[in-house]
Amino acid sequence: MTNALIRKLQKFAELTDDEKTALQVLALGTRHVGSRQDLLSEGVRPRTVLVILEGFACRYKLLSVGKRQITDFLLPGDTSDLDVALIGALDHSVATISPCSILELSTAAVDELATHHPRIVDAMRRMGLMEKAILRERIVGMGLRSADRQLAHLLCELLIRLQAVGHAGSNSYRLPLRQQDIGDTLGISLVHANRMLQQLRDEGLIGLDGRQLVIHNVTALMERAEFKREYLELT
Repeated sequence: MTNALIRKLQKFAELTDDEKTALQVLALGTRHVGSRQDLLSEGVRPRTVLVILEGFACRYKLLSVGKRQITDFLLPGDTSDLDVALIGALDHSVATISPCSILELSTAAVDELATHHPRIVDAMRRMGLMEKAILRERIVGMGLRSADRQLAHLLCELLIRLQAVGHAGSNSYRLPLRQQDIGDTLGISLVHANRMLQQLRDEGLIGLDGRQLVIHNVTALMERAEFKREYLELT
């Protein structure tokens, strides 16, 4: 049930069998949520920590005019805010992109882990540091990279993150994002997102077969994006 989370955590700490069992015991259980559904809403106080076990979700902000900015993607093994007990009300929303399998940890469960299994919580906090590094890269990209390089960078980042939890091959993975999702992530229009995808395809760097993305030349795409993977390897 917690395989994706354990695999992610073990990038930051080698968990013992007792620690793995503790995660299984303390979990409130899993639930399945369809695509395009809100999991947490801005302005509401969260009661649990959510763990994505399968599927894609995202954090986003919505302006009064209806425009959306996706700030990050939550992939298998990723969690919502760990310090849930310290949060008065969320300043963002969390929603599924694709159908998701989700595990929940109560605040009491997080306290139990912190008391009896501090290495687990330490690993979760290291995951949080990586999320901050991802956000910094996104800000730099929107400020300094051209749209095609932003897109190339995003596709490289998703490849490395999904490989880390066994959800991507050496050069391919399932990409459930719509062009609007890409536009809302990069801060560009749907039309511009479509054009940038087509540009990378025309250059032979990527291919799309339905929802399956294939990167024909990973090295070339990384060079195009000026992608440096160290920010994803805060082990």
